[in-house]
Amino acid sequence: MEKSLNNPDQKILLDLLRKLRRDRNLSQADIGERIQKRQTFVSKYELGERRLDVIELRAVCKAIGVSLPDFVSEFEKRLCD
Repeated sequence: MEKSLNNPDQKILLDLLRKLRRDRNLSQADIGERIQKRQTFVSKYELGERRLDVIELRAVCKAIGVSLPDFVSEFEKRLCD
């Protein structure tokens, strides 16, 4: 498996995180505040400049208002499309 930040699966993951945040009318600053990080942290993972580990992903999902299992389920669905 390719570990590049440019991996097509990574793009799907980031697009989904961005979509869910925007669908809830949350800014990057809102998410940063909720996870106690700067807005630039959110910007960097949304742009693919950094990866999220599973603990960070869980915190971001919680900040967005989606459970990690629901997020992963939607992500898997998009991978199969």
